[in-house]
Amino acid sequence: MPQAALGDLLDQIAEALGSPVPAPLRAALHAVPRHLFLPHTLWLRGGKGGYERCDREHDPDRWWRAAYRDAPLVTQFTELSDGDMVPSSSASMPSVVVRMLMDLDVQAGQRVLEIGTGTGFNAALLSFLFGAENVTSLDVDPRLTRQAQRALKASGQQPEVVCADGAGGWQPNAPYDRILSTCSVRAVPLAWLEQISPGGLIVTPWDTGWCNFGTLIATKQPDGTAEGVLAAYGAFMLMRAQQADVELHRDVLRDGQVPERSVTELSPWSVAGNDLDAQMHIGLHVAGTWHSWDTETDEAHTRLWLADDEATSWAGVDYDGRQTSTFAVAQYGPRRLWDEVAQAYEEYVAAGRPGVHRHRLRFTPDGRRTRHQVTLT
Repeated sequence: MPQAALGDLLDQIAEALGSPVPAPLRAALHAVPRHLFLPHTLWLRGGKGGYERCDREHDPDRWWRAAYRDAPLVTQFTELSDGDMVPSSSASMPSVVVRMLMDLDVQAGQRVLEIGTGTGFNAALLSFLFGAENVTSLDVDPRLTRQAQRALKASGQQPEVVCADGAGGWQPNAPYDRILSTCSVRAVPLAWLEQISPGGLIVTPWDTGWCNFGTLIATKQPDGTAEGVLAAYGAFMLMRAQQADVELHRDVLRDGQVPERSVTELSPWSVAGNDLDAQMHIGLHVAGTWHSWDTETDEAHTRLWLADDEATSWAGVDYDGRQTSTFAVAQYGPRRLWDEVAQAYEEYVAAGRPGVHRHRLRFTPDGRRTRHQVTLT
């Protein structure tokens, strides 16, 4: 491994953090080379928003530059039922890996459960820092599990790696002092709440149907609940067990649906544009609702589609390409999704446009799952 490449990566991470990489993590990054955990074929972001293949054998210089750049790298694609190929595994952005390990705040001798082994890089860092005997890592994909086990062995770090659905945790090694997830969730699984010790930390990327952003840092309380805040970083693939297989044109829109029509002065870009604070607030307060942009409809210049995970309600907000003072709205189903989103946005503005970090979540066991409440700090 070129030391200059690692030095440059450490500089990139420090710039992203706004401070030098802590000494223990610098030592871990030296001891556990990232390239050992990367497949020979990577998929890099292309100039038009898609992905370009990068093969180590045919383009080694580009492959090595990617390996030691502070950027996420797609390592696997999966084919959906409609034939589309979507990323299903990746090597996380190194600065985000470091930030999550810092927030995890593991102390010597504490037991850690990692959800989402992926390439195995994160499990190797944890093992170097805290001892492989204290680390258990789960991944639902048997192919990834085998590849990670080989890479971990080559790196000299061999925590227990199990092929299992991370939503169920891993009871044989419980209780844990820390749970770290490298996939995002929309609800903390009940098993995590049951398997973490009182006072233990759960660190996991957070996701809502509306916005995939933020990292939850929650502490298990003596009464069996957990409470925590969202940190303004992180965008990870959603845990497979919590993915909803709902598509707008396949499952939601039907012939004969007659929507309710109205007009709004609220711009669709205000709620689904570049304001991640607004998007996260809406996502936390309008349950099970997602959106997509459509620039190919014949009925408008640009349309914002909204739909729910139950495939029972939808809305469309149209920009006519000429003026931005009003927008045409169509809503269908038992929920008036645009009205819900507009109300959540009004509450966001009235609260002083709170940042992601001001949202506090409390998790309570509820039968076979957990439910959560959201408050502002």
